[in-house]
Amino acid sequence: MSLIDLGRRVLPRANARRLADWWQGLEHAFEKAGADERVENDTRFRMTIVAGVFTLLFAVLMIGAAKAALFSGQVHESSGPAVLTLQRGDLTDRNGLLLATNLPHYRLVIVPNETVDRQFVRQSVLSALPDLPRAGRRRLDLVLAGGERGFIVGGLTEAQRQRVHDLALGGLYFEEEDAREYPLHDLGVHVVGFTDQDGQGVTGVEAAFNEEIRQAGRYGHEFPISIDLRVQGALESELEAVAVDQQVIGAVGLVTNIRTGEVLAMASYPDFDPNQRRDTPQSSFTNRAAGAVWEMGSTFKIFSIAAGLDSGTVRPDTVIDAAGGLRLGSRVINDFHAANRAMTVEEVFTHSSNIGTSRIAAMMGGDTLRSYYDEFGLLDRLQIGLAESTAPLVPSRWDANTVASASFGHAIGVTPLQMAAGVGAIMNGGIYVPLTLRPVTNRDRLQGHRVVSPQTSLQMLGLMRLNVTSGSGRRADVDGFSVGGKTGTAEKYTNGRPDRTRVVSSFVSVFPTEGPADQDRYLVLILLDEPRGSAQSGGGRTAGLTAAPAVGRVIRRIGPFLGVRRQRTGEPTAETLQPLSEADAMTRGPE
Repeated sequence: MSLIDLGRRVLPRANARRLADWWQGLEHAFEKAGADERVENDTRFRMTIVAGVFTLLFAVLMIGAAKAALFSGQVHESSGPAVLTLQRGDLTDRNGLLLATNLPHYRLVIVPNETVDRQFVRQSVLSALPDLPRAGRRRLDLVLAGGERGFIVGGLTEAQRQRVHDLALGGLYFEEEDAREYPLHDLGVHVVGFTDQDGQGVTGVEAAFNEEIRQAGRYGHEFPISIDLRVQGALESELEAVAVDQQVIGAVGLVTNIRTGEVLAMASYPDFDPNQRRDTPQSSFTNRAAGAVWEMGSTFKIFSIAAGLDSGTVRPDTVIDAAGGLRLGSRVINDFHAANRAMTVEEVFTHSSNIGTSRIAAMMGGDTLRSYYDEFGLLDRLQIGLAESTAPLVPSRWDANTVASASFGHAIGVTPLQMAAGVGAIMNGGIYVPLTLRPVTNRDRLQGHRVVSPQTSLQMLGLMRLNVTSGSGRRADVDGFSVGGKTGTAEKYTNGRPDRTRVVSSFVSVFPTEGPADQDRYLVLILLDEPRGSAQSGGGRTAGLTAAPAVGRVIRRIGPFLGVRRQRTGEPTAETLQPLSEADAMTRGPE
């Protein structure tokens, strides 16, 4: 076959015609050279042409070989279409510190018809990927049993990809993809959340702002959230310490700016590593701050007393009869620390009197109390964007018994986030500002609705401070930070009856209680589910001995981060209190 015939087969018609014209021109040149009897020139000319053709062929082969060597590890080596992955923006805290990012990972696909020994391929892949999940093993068996190209596993790191690549087996290909990585592992995991294998948010901020995070990624932007990693780290450290000490089944910690509604820290115990979710117990995935409800006990007296003051039903110096028990039908309400005397409203709060609080609620009436609870955001699901937020447990009817029980934190169950939002509204000047997981950049445009008057807010700040200096919250006090707070210890139920051996202890605080009404104030809440008592708490399980000291330690650590000026007074605080003896602690029942 001549060069012209070959060209006509492999080249387009126009190119083939040009090749033919060029070749005929050469032939004429050779004929002319022969006619002129210049044989030597004719031979040299032919050798030059042949050498040029071979040089061109070798150049093409070299370029192809170099391309294959340099780019063999890229997506181009895969047989079949490349996988389109979702690029997500980096998650950062309010100060720009990294919480989540995308790193290159790989998908393993196998073309069975290109393998020689399928059983050997199976054994080799399993040896290279010993941690291959059960679903990946099933896909491996199905793909190798058939004839079609199939996906095996995604999210392989470079080291894992290299182990499989080193097997040097035919039919194994890799496709590059983006996979979400959480460089801080379990720190902030319940607020950050995680994504699924397809790059879609599943929980936490990743799910709440899924589309916004994807859009930020498309434009190469970061996505900041309201969390302050310094505050988050301090909260988680202290929460885990008290949770382990008390051997709890669960715990919650929150820090918020009650003026702006920003959530600065959110912790749920136990936690987990989002990079290693496969072996995590299901209970660890629960965000207890948003997805679990509890009867909060005496911390609910903050709402009831605020409602009584704001409605004009009582004043701080109003005297309430708290002597003896309060009988409601066949039921008698008692105080765990009974004073058996008349008390002012201030004393009802600092002595955490169930009797006194129930009488104030009865004086208001069920409709008024329920209306205030509604304004405080306690009767509906909290709107913060988290998919895991759950609805409160609200009584179906508000008779005298229900009103009395609800006034001191029973017969109604709320999430810790709802608790934080409601208390913050009372303590920030009386405005309910919705909680947010995004940084507030323009404080002049904050929106909310008034729930109590500024005067009621100041009165409640004073009562909270008084409870820490003279009441059940003394062990949360920190010299120089003007801490206020309220304890709550609620019995859980076993077979429909209160069980004194199983309690929920919580402490909610605000600081600083002093200063201008429009300054930033911060709420710290810690809740312990079924504390067991320890040497550190003198054997006691109540909030004043367990949750309150932990809150004090958190405040001491985060105050400087938040710019709160510490003005030392030298007054006795939790730092100077002597530890309780076990006998003293055990005499103290639930608040």
